[in-house]
Amino acid sequence: MVQHQIIEQSFSIPSTFAGERLDHALATIVQDYSRARWQTWIKEGAVLVDGKQQAAKYHVKGGEQISLKATLALQQEWQAESLDLNIVYEDDDLLVLNKPADCVVHPAAGNYEGTLANALLHHIPTLATVPRAGLIHRLDKDTTGLLVVAKSLTAHHSLVKQLAERRVKREYVALVNGIVTAGATIDAPIGRHPRLRTKMAVVASGKPAVTHYRVSTRFKHHTLLSVSLETGRTHQIRVHLSHNHYPIVGDPLYSRSPVLPPNSSAILQDTLKHFKRQALHAARLGFMHPLRAEPVEWSCPLPSDMQHLLDVLAAEEKHSLSPPL
Repeated sequence: MVQHQIIEQSFSIPSTFAGERLDHALATIVQDYSRARWQTWIKEGAVLVDGKQQAAKYHVKGGEQISLKATLALQQEWQAESLDLNIVYEDDDLLVLNKPADCVVHPAAGNYEGTLANALLHHIPTLATVPRAGLIHRLDKDTTGLLVVAKSLTAHHSLVKQLAERRVKREYVALVNGIVTAGATIDAPIGRHPRLRTKMAVVASGKPAVTHYRVSTRFKHHTLLSVSLETGRTHQIRVHLSHNHYPIVGDPLYSRSPVLPPNSSAILQDTLKHFKRQALHAARLGFMHPLRAEPVEWSCPLPSDMQHLLDVLAAEEKHSLSPPL
């Protein structure tokens, strides 16, 4: 028997989404539901914009009040799907993946298909007996990089314990707006934003969250950071860096996007305008192997879109330093 759930949500469109299509903006702001799901709800009239029905192609202005009231069929089990996986390493006990952008990790309400978990269940059917298809931690939909999957309950128990005891090394690369003068540690609790319920924020009532960062490269108006986590709160790096006034380039929720440097080239401005996700990559992952009890570690290169952005920034620096002819 199929069960149903009534979904009711209200929120406002941040001003940074001005000019975006309604369906794209909604799928970015509330990532629990796919863009296709939002398009269906918009067509059915389940989504109202300032109390009125709009088309999916409606271009938002920012500040509109969104109300959603829809009926959702609940699936009881995650389904296996034949999808591509970028496997960095695999043995009898675990595998390590390099997650691409625009990829959801776990199925959720309204977004049951096309996720990493669906692909993993096809690749290893026995993961149906492991919690959350063996996925130990998660990355946001548009954050790229390394994830570990436990292939057995024994491996799962060990890795979850290591994560809880802060013994899993997770290092990220983040490109932020602004000039960061030195590395630092951000120790600030994170919880649901008091007004914008689709966002997280630094709030006194939040859960403890600790982020360390150091400077890798400084550009004229941007800084490339190496970031490591002690805790794993939702949107932690994005929230903490924005809280310290260094929002991640392209972040649709926590940055004024895009920030275009004055007197910059048309190439750089165009590249920044078209970078539509947070420039955040999980580059390094390490822990004790759950069965062999020896340290293991992996790294993966930047995705092509983020590497291209850095190349353009580097070329801009070189050009600005060149002596006049």
